[in-house]
Amino acid sequence: MRDHGATIDDQGDITVSQTTTLADDASAGIHQFAVEEFDVVVVGAGISGVGAAYHLQDQRPGTSFVVLENMDGFGGTWKFHKYPGVRSDSDLYTFGYRFKPWTNAPIASAEEILKYMGEVIDENGLAQHIRYSHHVDAADWSEADRKWTVDVTNNATGQRIRFRCNFLWMCQGYYKFDKGYTPEWPNMSAYKGQLIHPMEWNDDVDYKGKKVLCIGSGATTATVVPAIAADCDHVTVLQRSPTYFWTGRNANEVADMLRELEIDETWIHEIVRRKVLHDQEAVTQLSFQAPDLVKDELLNNVKSLLPEGYDMKHFTPKYRPWQQRLAFVPDGDLFAGISAGKASMVTDEIATFTETGVVTNDGTVIDADIIISATGFNLSVLGDIPFSLDGQPVNWPDTVTWRGMMFTGVPNLLWVFGYFRASWTLRADLISDLVCRLLVTMEAKGATKVVPQLRPEDADMPIGSWIDPDNFNPGYLMRSMHLLPQAGDKPEWRHTQDYWTERQTLPADDFSDGCLQFD
Repeated sequence: MRDHGATIDDQGDITVSQTTTLADDASAGIHQFAVEEFDVVVVGAGISGVGAAYHLQDQRPGTSFVVLENMDGFGGTWKFHKYPGVRSDSDLYTFGYRFKPWTNAPIASAEEILKYMGEVIDENGLAQHIRYSHHVDAADWSEADRKWTVDVTNNATGQRIRFRCNFLWMCQGYYKFDKGYTPEWPNMSAYKGQLIHPMEWNDDVDYKGKKVLCIGSGATTATVVPAIAADCDHVTVLQRSPTYFWTGRNANEVADMLRELEIDETWIHEIVRRKVLHDQEAVTQLSFQAPDLVKDELLNNVKSLLPEGYDMKHFTPKYRPWQQRLAFVPDGDLFAGISAGKASMVTDEIATFTETGVVTNDGTVIDADIIISATGFNLSVLGDIPFSLDGQPVNWPDTVTWRGMMFTGVPNLLWVFGYFRASWTLRADLISDLVCRLLVTMEAKGATKVVPQLRPEDADMPIGSWIDPDNFNPGYLMRSMHLLPQAGDKPEWRHTQDYWTERQTLPADDFSDGCLQFD
């Protein structure tokens, strides 16, 4: 293949222009590719990718970059999901970016989050860097060229495009958008009503006046049920096992007080952000140190919002708090539906589907016009993109993760994977800082390649799964652990899931401990 249209000035900056070249494909003949060259390619224009673009532009002026997004607009999760009531389950003072004040209620709708992200793009001129409807087909690292070649198809035109870059930054999220996870229950084909996963929601779902069964008990159920209960005849929530819920007003008293004092929103955002993180750290630590105390507090909070004498088995999990993600119920709206008689809980497993609904193991018959399988999603590892090194496929379970973001033997590639017990964006911001420092370090060393490698002192380090299941064990991870990179028992070689430590250690990492090899 022959490249055109890219020149390098005395400072090493690449001037990018589009060109057409020929690629010889023995099986399909000769194809034409548009070829573009950048310093950095970012994959995904969701909360992480838009943040990456901001930080690159802010911290690395002169760095050429492009953001490739498969959908026809920005937003990722918040653009994709269409089910009723879609909202965050993290507060926007920490889920929002540190550089862009959040000024509304802490728990936000998808529409509000998209508006916020759109403002970030407009205010910082990021739209020029984003290519929508660009599907990444494959990525290959050339050791000779010290570059990634990213093959892309324009969904709108069918045009094939080839991007070449020195650094590849994966911000595409962690679950599959094409299909949600629905278990195979006995006799499912017998059901004559409408069965739909929330990820497949569309305008054909008419739940008004209908009997609805929602299977599952996580954050999606806690969102959908309050949103539809008033318009349904009745909603039944069927769960195999309960989830820990916590609730409170969808407001922040500190923020409200500071606004009354006419404090600048930038200060309000920072103060409230620190207060929320302080409180979250205390609860997280307490969940390990005194789990029964946290459990009692959570259950008493829920009990106070339910009818007197309500059977709390439906809200009492068998695991300790924070072994799976807590689901926040703003203003107690889920429990209000139960108290009003519009929603009810059943805790059991499905024995079989019938023509009109399901029968549980204890013989409970639940008839429903519509069944919503809010049963989770399927994990996607780096977008399920075929990665290769000089044409040799990368098998992620053969690698060991460096801090849950880079992988042994794979150069100049980084994956954003956020926190379970804190807002995703907190880690996206920290990683953005780290990437910008990493690019500075490479430039200072004259390095064109950086790759994680186990050190001699790591030779006898125990190697295990990506996440310790005793620490955190949601279903989507347990079903897909075999697809993920491995982890060591040292902080450098695992995703610790500890924001409160990483906010100190990541900014202080000067890449001199030998984990990253610069060449």
